[in-house]
Amino acid sequence: MYNLIIVALLSYLVGSIPTSIIASKLKGGFDIRSHGSGNAGGTNVWRVLGWKVGLSVMLVDMIKGALATYYVPQLFWSNSLPFNNLTPLQDVTIVRIICGVAAILGHVWTLFAGFKGGKGVATGAGMLLGLAPVEFVVAMAVFGAVLGTSRYVSLGSISAALAFPLTMFFRENIFNVDIQGYHTLIFFAVGTSVLLLYTHRENIKRLIAGTERKI
Repeated sequence: MYNLIIVALLSYLVGSIPTSIIASKLKGGFDIRSHGSGNAGGTNVWRVLGWKVGLSVMLVDMIKGALATYYVPQLFWSNSLPFNNLTPLQDVTIVRIICGVAAILGHVWTLFAGFKGGKGVATGAGMLLGLAPVEFVVAMAVFGAVLGTSRYVSLGSISAALAFPLTMFFRENIFNVDIQGYHTLIFFAVGTSVLLLYTHRENIKRLIAGTERKI
């Protein structure tokens, strides 16, 4: 159990790396949280410092989630855990979920920047890629389509967050795809989407009011 705590903390630290703040200080000599929307995320960096820096920040944040989800658990486990597995998932998948969630929490409430980070979309995407690649690809396609037509990054992120659990549900129940651990993963997918929707609550208000900024 101590090893589980260790990998969760390590994943939180990986997620806490303040990519956008580091990039803004290196590129512009300022803290990104003092410019634009005040959010320490890739979208705000994109708006303030341009698409190249913004895209780089998003990719690094995604890599953080993937590393924490897939590689950090391998420090102690391959396929087994020191406690009984009460879910239909493989043991290592349970640890990956815990580590992935820890990384998202680290990104949103970063230890290295006063617990004020980004919204966790890119880091969450990296985690989802490791857990459910098909659902991830569909969600990213939805994100791209919505962004391309509306030019709202927030709306694209919200749409992708909804598409992930819906894709998993339809694959399992409509298209009869046997998704390993579905009955646990579907609750996790819904929970992740709810968290991302919560972090976008102000964006949702602005979208409804028609005051949300476009790219």
